[in-house]
Amino acid sequence: MQRKWRRGHQWISRTDKYLVRHVSKLPGGNHDEFFRRLSASANHGKLWMGIAAVLATIPGRPRRAALHGLIAQAVASAVTNGVFKTLLPRARPLPEHLPVFRFVHPQPKSSSMPSGHSASAVAFAVGAGLVKPSLGAALAPAALGVAYSRVHTGAHWPSDVLFGSAIGAGAALVTRRWWPVRPSFPQTARTWTTAPQLPEGEGLAIVVNTLGGSFTKETAAALQQVFPKAYIKTVQPDDDLCAAISETSDRPGTLALGVWGGDGTVGAAATAAVERSLPLLVLPGGTINHFARDAGTGSLKEALAAASKGEAALADIGAITVERGLAGKPEKAEVTMLNTSSVGLYPNFVRRREQLQPALGKPLAGVVAMFRTFAAGTPTTLTVDGRLHRVWIAYVGRGRYYPRDHAPLLRPVMDDGVLDIRMITADESFARLRLLWSVLTGTLATSRITHLSEAKEVRIEAGGAPMVLAVDGEALAGVRSVEYRVRPRALAYYSPCP
Repeated sequence: MQRKWRRGHQWISRTDKYLVRHVSKLPGGNHDEFFRRLSASANHGKLWMGIAAVLATIPGRPRRAALHGLIAQAVASAVTNGVFKTLLPRARPLPEHLPVFRFVHPQPKSSSMPSGHSASAVAFAVGAGLVKPSLGAALAPAALGVAYSRVHTGAHWPSDVLFGSAIGAGAALVTRRWWPVRPSFPQTARTWTTAPQLPEGEGLAIVVNTLGGSFTKETAAALQQVFPKAYIKTVQPDDDLCAAISETSDRPGTLALGVWGGDGTVGAAATAAVERSLPLLVLPGGTINHFARDAGTGSLKEALAAASKGEAALADIGAITVERGLAGKPEKAEVTMLNTSSVGLYPNFVRRREQLQPALGKPLAGVVAMFRTFAAGTPTTLTVDGRLHRVWIAYVGRGRYYPRDHAPLLRPVMDDGVLDIRMITADESFARLRLLWSVLTGTLATSRITHLSEAKEVRIEAGGAPMVLAVDGEALAGVRSVEYRVRPRALAYYSPCP
């Protein structure tokens, strides 16, 4: 065995010297200084950290690519310098092997095998490329240049660079296993249906909630300009919202119900529309109107186009049975859910994230909000479909949301017939440390504390004291149990055709 290893080692050594001789015969020039500077810029990963800092200013995939690249680089550097350089001691090239003017100065004193610069360079480029391939392609020449510069400047043998590059690529692939690349969102799909055409809003009755987050004194007048023939009912803070919606829906000549307000207002209007078999036009009101965004009516221009042409689709709705009151004398109520419902710390997380988002951007605001929320929060004991859990968050969405992690954003399909159930549990040992670590590293979606599932029905019961239930942004206190089910394609809503 030792003879085979020695023969293999001698073959690698001869090949290295052969290749270095050819490099040494290259004519001198400005490229020598270029490779020397390029090699120095990558010392201690400075080059890749600088590139990551620039990419971090670009929201979305570039920012995630930078984070993935840095994580892969850190793993590659730790494995290279902490493990293999100790196990594989090897002398570096001598001045007799290359022209002296090319030699890096001072030459590193650690083992030559493997090349840490090459490992970090390839790890960062491949790690970033797994998230955004075009970025990986753009970084590839720089990574290859750094790897070659280690041979050109006499810091490493070619086999050191090759082994280091393999470690870097392997580190990127390993980190992808526990920190998977976020998949692309599926294409928007609709189940189209017929609805009355409402030119200039004729036959449209609109309810405007003045408590909507973006309401101003000009809101009603602006809507009247867009829909000059529509009836508009403005609901003041002291008015009964549900009564106003019912009254507006029952007006003679009403062909469709419009609503301007937050998610809670839209949910109340949806209930009235379903009861009266009226199509619903959801206008972009409130602080964040999730249904309008998912329906494609996120602007008045889009809403007007869909209503004028009678373009509409069908959506499922969530039917919730809420049990409140004393254990011996429960009070039951039926609630409609258009978007989401949650128990636990999720409402606090969303509130903090929205407060921080203008200053930090959504991804960073989400991380900071998660730390603040869960560092001080306590888990809630719940029974979910007969199984006892301690949870930080129990979340139920009406429809499959994306991305498939702790922060759902978009719902491309409005009638898929499922409830999107997500739980972040505290059942595991070191639950708080696991939670904070997964938030810090962006691995919450793949952590053991995160549980993703889908169902058509689900029941949640309070494990001890009554719980606070949030439905489409509206809080219900004193809840003892809640049952969710899907009413398939119960709501017709206006949505512009592509």
